[in-house]
Formats: sequence, C-alpha cells, structure tokens
Amino acid sequence: MSNDQALSIRGLTKTYASGLTALDNVDLDINRGEIFALLGPNGAGKTTLISIVCGIIKASRGTVMADGHDIVRDYRKARTIIGLVPQELTTDAFESVLATVSFSRGLFGRPPNPAHIEKVLRDLTLWERRASRIMTLSGGMKRRVMIAKALSHEPRILFLDEPTAGVDVELRRDMWEMVRRLRESGVTIVLTTHYIDEAEQMADRVGVIARGKLVLVEEKKALMRKMGRAQLILTLQHGVAAVPDALAPWKLERRADGLELVYTYDMQAESSGIPALLKQLGEAGLDVHHVQTKQSSLEDIFVDLVHGRGGERAA
Repeated sequence: MSNDQALSIRGLTKTYASGLTALDNVDLDINRGEIFALLGPNGAGKTTLISIVCGIIKASRGTVMADGHDIVRDYRKARTIIGLVPQELTTDAFESVLATVSFSRGLFGRPPNPAHIEKVLRDLTLWERRASRIMTLSGGMKRRVMIAKALSHEPRILFLDEPTAGVDVELRRDMWEMVRRLRESGVTIVLTTHYIDEAEQMADRVGVIARGKLVLVEEKKALMRKMGRAQLILTLQHGVAAVPDALAPWKLERRADGLELVYTYDMQAESSGIPALLKQLGEAGLDVHHVQTKQSSLEDIFVDLVHGRGGERAA
C-alpha cells in the first residue's frame, strides 16, 4: 500500500448464502485527501462495499487496508480512523444531542475533547439544540446528528452513504461546505450519492459500480473529456418536414416540429465535421437562425456506463 493511499482494496467479493454476489472482485485505491464519489444504481453494491470497509459485514474474499491497517487483523485501529454517515437514521431517541455525540467519541477510545465536539455541533448548526433529546428533532436535524457522530472521533477517512438523500436544501449546502473544509484539513472523503450533480461539483475522482463490478474509475475531468459527447443544436428560420438526404452523413435529429436539427459528435474525434455541416446546410437552402452547443454531463456518462454503452470509450 502506497503512502499516498488512504484506502487500498484488493479482490473484494461478497456472496450471500442465497447465491447473490453483491460485490465481484473489486480492486480500488483511494488517495489521501481526495473526494471520491462512488456512483451506481440501487443494488449495485455501493453500500455493501462501505459496510465491509467499516466492519459492519464480512467479506467473502479480499483484503482492505485503511491507512495501512488491515481491517480484519487490526480491526480496532482501522475502525478508529474511519467515520461513517449511514443512510438510515439510527440515533438514541432519549439522549440529548450533546450526550449522543460525546458518547460516540468515547466508543472509539478517544479521550474527551469538549472543544472539538462544540466545533462539530456549531458547524452543523446543532449547538443551540445540544440539550434537545433526539426524539424531538426533525428528520433534517437527526441527519445532522448522524454526521456529528461520524466526525466526533476525528476520523481520517470519512464515508458518506447517500448523506443528503431526502434532506432540505440548507442541510445539503452546510454538508458540502463541511466536506470542503474536511478535505482541506487532509480528511479523505468517500461518498455515494444519487445526486450526480453533487459528484460532478465536488468529486476529484469518480467510480462507477454496476451489478457488483467496478466498471470504471477515472478523474472526473478526464472522464468527461474521454467519454463526453457534445451536441450542436441548430435552430432554423423555417421548419423542415424531414432532414434532407444530403445531410444524412451527419445523422441529424429533428426536433421541435422541424425547427431544430441536433448534431451529436465525439469531442475526442480529430474532426467534429461542423464546418462541413454548416456549409452543407447552406447548400441545402436551410437558414440557421441560432446555434447552440451542449456538452454531455456526468449523468449522461453514468447512464451510458450502467447500461453497458460507452465501454470502448472507457477502455
């Protein structure tokens, strides 16, 4: 395991008694101080992977090293450096916010540090509610408590499993501001999310998992360059009932009752073909009123990968 790696996973496999293989021979290295987004549809294996790394379930095969510590042979040390914000709200209903978060720190063998606990609660807008019982809090506030518990023992690796699913806009904003600050302090962040716009905005690298297999791991910017498509949207002065035969090589899509023609092209190709297309449009007697370009998003790429498209481009 390299000193630059916070997490090193090798051959990780999980097969249940039913025969279901939730993870299939996953290899993954996550660098120190990066934000790594793990994307995949429901049932892809994201939560299973996190649960194994965090010691909640056992792998069938494979090894995981967390900051140089084997999660099985050196379980206590490895678990101390990992924080987890799970999907489900599992809080102690009758305890106060302050007691719950302080107790969580003690579970990891860390000595009391009231100043750290206060900072975490203030960062999550919980300090004014520190004496409130968990049972009296709203769902959003309970989510904040879960985050505070995960940060209570000052982990160096933080897992966020769908951390902002179903929460309000304010919490999402506070959450991502805290993630940025944690990364700046050297904490490694691993998150799963259904909000692909968050991964696109926050992540340094992206991993896509589907049917238990890690389909791709790539730097976000490089992934979008490598696999991204672009569209040229041509708005015409007058609609056309059909795309002229002379424009067939460009495989144009007709939209808006023929007032728009859309040309999709690969940004990595040596030639986009756009100059020749525009010339051919003029020769065909089509007057272009407006030209707009649109680049594919991370969500477009994700959908292609999960459904088995784009494999050649990912290689």
